[in-house]
Amino acid sequence: MKRIFFVAGLLSTITTSVFAQTYMTRTGKISFNATATGSPERVEAINNEVANIIDAKTGNIVFQVPVKSFKFERELMQEHFNENYMESDKYPRSDFKGTITNLNDVNFSKDGTYNVKVAGKLTMHGVTKDIEVPGTIAVKGNTVKESAKFSVKLRDYNITVPGVVADKIGKEAAIVLESELTKK
Repeated sequence: MKRIFFVAGLLSTITTSVFAQTYMTRTGKISFNATATGSPERVEAINNEVANIIDAKTGNIVFQVPVKSFKFERELMQEHFNENYMESDKYPRSDFKGTITNLNDVNFSKDGTYNVKVAGKLTMHGVTKDIEVPGTIAVKGNTVKESAKFSVKLRDYNITVPGVVADKIGKEAAIVLESELTKK
């Protein structure tokens, strides 16, 4: 009897491994632009150290963004971003956990580009909010490329902009996501 359970468990594990469609990367890219209209100074940064996982079977998507990995053109701007706005020592990561809501429109086993809708929870600066984001998934062999563009209101995440720099930093940040994941 023990042997039957062992064989059944082993077959279950093998079947799950064979049919699992998990795509991963640790080098996803997120950039943002929070430049106020009319500001001569650009308030933008890029982060190339984003961890991202997609489970093609369930449509679950997870992003983990190390906040200190955002790189600015000017070092002083990066310092202010981490110390004054994002409080990176207190809130070292931003996360997104969600699901592709139109998963039936995506065929991960067929090359092509698919429009997707993703809904989930974005946690940033210690605040979690529900968001919905349109994007695309491009499938090519064992590679999936994701892209999305959306905006967040800084005040929704308790990010305050002092009056002295309000003419440089906008009330919203435009976010661009680009990620290339490989099948695991």
